[in-house]
Amino acid sequence: MPLPALFLLFSFILGAVVGSFLNVCIYRIPAGLSIVSPRSRCPQCEAPIRWYQNIPILSWLVLRGRCGQCRAPISVRYPLVEFLTAVLFAFVLWMFGLQWATLVYWLMAAALIVITFIDLDHQIIPDVISLPGILVGFACSFAVPWVSWLDSLLGIVVGGGSLLLVAMGYEFLTKKEGMGGGDIKLLAMIGAFLGWQAVLPVIFVSSLAGTLVGIPLMIRQKADTRLALPFGPFLAFGALFYLFWGPEIIHWYLGLFAPNGG
Repeated sequence: MPLPALFLLFSFILGAVVGSFLNVCIYRIPAGLSIVSPRSRCPQCEAPIRWYQNIPILSWLVLRGRCGQCRAPISVRYPLVEFLTAVLFAFVLWMFGLQWATLVYWLMAAALIVITFIDLDHQIIPDVISLPGILVGFACSFAVPWVSWLDSLLGIVVGGGSLLLVAMGYEFLTKKEGMGGGDIKLLAMIGAFLGWQAVLPVIFVSSLAGTLVGIPLMIRQKADTRLALPFGPFLAFGALFYLFWGPEIIHWYLGLFAPNGG
């Protein structure tokens, strides 16, 4: 039964509000600052942002992307994160309906957004998100009917172990570090939320996406294969892709090899 549009609108608004908080996390966590206090301030003039200047998406549009006090430009990143979170929250609700799994995947999506933008900015994946995320993902397996606690536990082992083996193999062959420990912990977290069945599809999709993005960048920058690209955003994309469409695509793919196509 289709969800009422009011529910989807509520999830969109909720996602935008959460996205506003995620912006705080993205800015403060790498700097080692508290995400609770002080209240949000302009990074230029340090004037506190009033509540009516901090309405997700709308305030940025009304203020035309500038601080309400000093008129310094405000990055488009802020409404982008809010809009992205809002869309993902609404889409998760539309896909999974009113059940505990929706809350679980809202939580996972929020964590992946923070990780993505921190990795893009600093090329790090904070342990303060990924390590608790592993435990939370495992605990949430008891609220998701199609991911058992054993699937989640194996997802942690297979997810973290597979990338660890790849990193060790790459370092052995090239004598260079090719993948950071943050990516390994992130895939373990993804495995905790989605189960061991998701690990290989997530690696495949993220590697494919990384290749499609990396090759044009190497050509544009005239770089070689040593061009450093943060892999966290691609793992996050692969996880969300699997969450929304993975099982259906795998079922379709396996059906190609079944007798008579079925």
